[in-house]
This record gives sequence, C-alpha cells and structure tokens, in this order.
Amino acid sequence: MTSEQPESTRSLFEKVFKAYDIRGTVPDELNARMAYAIGVGFGTFVLAQSPADRRIVLGRDIRKSGVELSLAFSAGVLSTGLGVVDAGLASTDLLYFASGSLDLPGAMLTASHNPPAYNGIKLCLPGARPIGRDSGLGEICRVAVDAYGAAPADGGGPEVAADERIEHRDLLAKFAAHVRSFVDVKNFKPLKVVADTANGMGGLIAPEVFAELPFELEILYEELDGSFPNHPADPIKVENLADLRSLILSSQADVGLAFDGDADRVFLVDELGEPVSGSTTTAIVAAAMLERYPGSKILYNLICSHSVPEIILERGGVPIRTRVGHSFIKAVMAETGAIFGGEHSGHYYFRENYRADSGIIASLVVLEALSKAGVPLSELRAPFERYSDSGEINTEVPDPVRIVGEVAEHFMTKGAEIDELDGITVDFGNWWFNLRPSNTEPLLRLNLEAQNAPERDQRLEEVLGLIRRLADNTAR
Repeated sequence: MTSEQPESTRSLFEKVFKAYDIRGTVPDELNARMAYAIGVGFGTFVLAQSPADRRIVLGRDIRKSGVELSLAFSAGVLSTGLGVVDAGLASTDLLYFASGSLDLPGAMLTASHNPPAYNGIKLCLPGARPIGRDSGLGEICRVAVDAYGAAPADGGGPEVAADERIEHRDLLAKFAAHVRSFVDVKNFKPLKVVADTANGMGGLIAPEVFAELPFELEILYEELDGSFPNHPADPIKVENLADLRSLILSSQADVGLAFDGDADRVFLVDELGEPVSGSTTTAIVAAAMLERYPGSKILYNLICSHSVPEIILERGGVPIRTRVGHSFIKAVMAETGAIFGGEHSGHYYFRENYRADSGIIASLVVLEALSKAGVPLSELRAPFERYSDSGEINTEVPDPVRIVGEVAEHFMTKGAEIDELDGITVDFGNWWFNLRPSNTEPLLRLNLEAQNAPERDQRLEEVLGLIRRLADNTAR
C-alpha cells in the first residue's frame, strides 16, 4: 500500500476479496472505480506470471451491474497493455472453457447464487487454472489498492466501450459442442427433462446444449433477468426447488435440473420430485467416468458421503479426499491426474474440461447413465445412497476457530479419529461429522452423517448442543 492510500482503501478491497473470488454488493461494497483497479491488479499479475500473454478473456452474467463493471474491469486491464477477448454473456463454465480452449487468462463477472444486489469476479490463469487467496488474489488485491487512487471515478468504462483492443467473440456453439463431447449421444433415450434456470445463465446455455439431443426439454424461468424475479438462483436451498418439483410431478418428467445463477452448479431432482444430493450425483458421475476410464483416480471433498469413496473403490477406481473449494480441488486434480472430482455443494470437475467444474456436463453424464440403465432416477440413485446426512447446518458463533478447537478436544477424549484437513473431521466409524469455519462470516458449517435417520438426529442434537454451550461460554 502506498502512502497515498489510506488504511480505509485497503479495508475497502479486503472486504470484497474472498478465499476464492471477489464479491460484494454494488455499489456500496463494489463499484466501477474498484473494478478498474482490480483490472489493473489482474493485468499486472498476468504479465508477471507470463509476459507472453497479451490478452485476457472476459465473460459476465446477467446481473444489472454487469455491463458497467465489465467495462470498468476491461479499462483497467487495457491500461496494463493487455487486450480483452469479450465473450459477452456467459455461464462461468463457458468462461472456463474459453480460458482453456483459447489458452488465455480469464475473468468472469458474477456473484453466482447471491442476491441481485451482489456482483463479483472469478479469475483464472490460462487453461482455466484457478486463482485463489494463496495463488494470486492477495497480489492482485495489493496492486488494486495502489491503483485505486488514480482510477477514474466512473471506472473508465464509457471511454473503452468501442476500443479496438476489445475483441467480441461468441463461443456458445463451441462450448455446447464441447459439453456434448463428454457423452455418447447414441446412448440417450427420449427422456422428458425439466430445467429450472432461475432466470440465470442456464437459460442461455441449456437450450444450445440440448438443441441436438433427443430429449423433450422444458425450461422453467428461461428469461435472463438479473433481478431473479421468480426465486433466488440458489438451488442448494430446498425451498428454491419448489416450482421445479411441482412441474416435474405435473408434467410427469423423468428428471429435473436446477442451476444456480452463473450455471456452474446443478442439483438434480428425480421423477418423484425428490432432490438428489451432491454426494449422490458425485457417486453416479464417478461410476460413469470409471466405466469410461477404468482404474482412474476420482476426487471427492471431505463433506461428501462415505458412500462416495466406497462406490469409487467398488467400481475399481482410486478415491482421493480433498478440502472444500475449487482452487484446492483443481490443484489436486493437476497433481494426481484425477479424471473427475465432485463436491457435495453441486460442483463437478472434469479433467477433460480443463479440470474446471461444469453443472451441465455433469447433467449430461447423469442423463446418459439414466438412459443406459433404463430405470427411473429414483431407482438409479438408490444403490448410491447408503447413509443419512444432515446437509450443511450453519451456526453463528463469536469465535469460530476457538470453538472448532474446543469441539476437537471434547471428542478426542471420547476416542474419535480426528483430522484437520479442513476444519475438523470427527469420525466414530458408524457416524462422523465435519465442522469448519466460514471463510467470510462468523459461522461454523456442520455436516454430519450416520447409519440411519434416528441416529443422525440424535448425533446432530449432541453436536449442536455442544456448539451452543461453547458459544455461550465464549460470549460471556
């Protein structure tokens, strides 16, 4: 930080720079002037990493602030001497495809599943290699802080709107063909598919991907609208699946797909209107990938069900457990050569997709498996679901890190196996839980699994009761 930049400027940027991306409400936390400075930081970082790179590729979702912020970000990038390939409206996985296929650093203007007032930026290096807190975001933030003082108040966007150094390129058709390359379309049966794109970017990509496939596709809330007028674009919350579940039942659809705002995540719903967990989808996709690539390594994050590594082993694969978060998973994929990785939160990573995550690729892999099996999804999923899980439960506490340590001490005296890969995982064999602090809020995130629902509920009450007691003691 230069002497010209007060501490308040650093705080301004540190508030929006998260563990994996940049995110905040517009314009009070993130505005065009800041986007320009972040563009300067990104361009500077790209040139330091690879002076041979002369361009970056940029995409944005449908949020109302997207045009202004993307132009301001572009202006900042251009000020460093780099050019911009503007892919326009895009899903995040389309942007990763652009970064991989063009071998360019990339930036995606999106706040994913957050409410309409938010926007943000996801960044990557050529080949869709991730940039996180420990792999570049810190350096980008420091440069952005220094650049902020000289940044135009309006972000400089109006001046660069017609700049010849910005090349506009439509990559949607190529991306759709790439997505379809992950399956053998001859295996598909004429299923009825309902997709809830929640007025987000799935409404752009799903019609293009499915256009050449033998499915009857009905899209719910296909219109692109950054105000998300029908329901939040956050499918991990079951209440946001209500309209999709109702339509599946009324239309007698075979499967439902629920995308988040930037369409990199997907959650499935079966023909009975029952949601399919991210762990179950990970296991189904893992089995399909092992059929195609026998003996391969498969990643799963540590809050996935224990059924996931069991199924990977049974299908002849090599399960590898990872931390939560895309930057960690992509790094482990690169180190191990894993063919696929899944997260309980609905992110699915494919080696042949530049190790990036894609909800729509995962959707097609499941639809192929469903077509080949010739049974309803409710039957297909059954062998992959062996335990009862709590889902993620968030608890606000005054000192998350301290409480995690005290929970570990408590269960260590009871003979549990405990590891600290990401927070703590406490394992008693017939039940286990992971407890980890949020990266951005004073929250503890708890995921618990047991042999059956009664035991799950009993153990959940035990662990949550302990957390509440420790939190009360800390607050006193």
